[in-house]
Amino acid sequence: MQHSNSSEKSRFTIINLAQMGMMIAVIEAAKRALEFVPNVELVTLLFIVFALYFGKRVIIVSFAFTFLETFVWGLHTWVIMYLYIWPLLIILVLISRKHASYWFYCFLSALFGLFFGAMCSIPYLFIGGPVMMFNWWIAGIPYDVLHCISNFLLCLVLFKPLSKTLEKITKKKIVE
Repeated sequence: MQHSNSSEKSRFTIINLAQMGMMIAVIEAAKRALEFVPNVELVTLLFIVFALYFGKRVIIVSFAFTFLETFVWGLHTWVIMYLYIWPLLIILVLISRKHASYWFYCFLSALFGLFFGAMCSIPYLFIGGPVMMFNWWIAGIPYDVLHCISNFLLCLVLFKPLSKTLEKITKKKIVE
């Protein structure tokens, strides 16, 4: 049996774990603060800026956020949706971050809101077939449009201040 060498770097440091805990708390608090307004949320924006500054660890944050939401609201089909929707957004940010701009992220957040319902309809393909999936998506389009507009406006207003704050914390310059 081999013992791990104490000089090996651990996967996560105490600081990494504390940062992840803070990200989860901020996302959850922001979600609670706006839950009274349909389809207006800061979760998308927060996952975008956190992914830019903290990288792939934010995927774990998305799973922890989903677990916390499940603990608060119970188990339902939206849990399945959250397990692929938030990691997908984070992966898109990670793939694009070397070449993207402020405006790219404003439009990404808008498109993410617009297609949120379409992405959420996927489990209904397996539950009730293509008709149920299509009907579920179509019924939610007015909310997706609101989601699109609110995501764009929130990103337009808050992306730069959040980025400046995270730049100070992480000492990284990501987006001009």
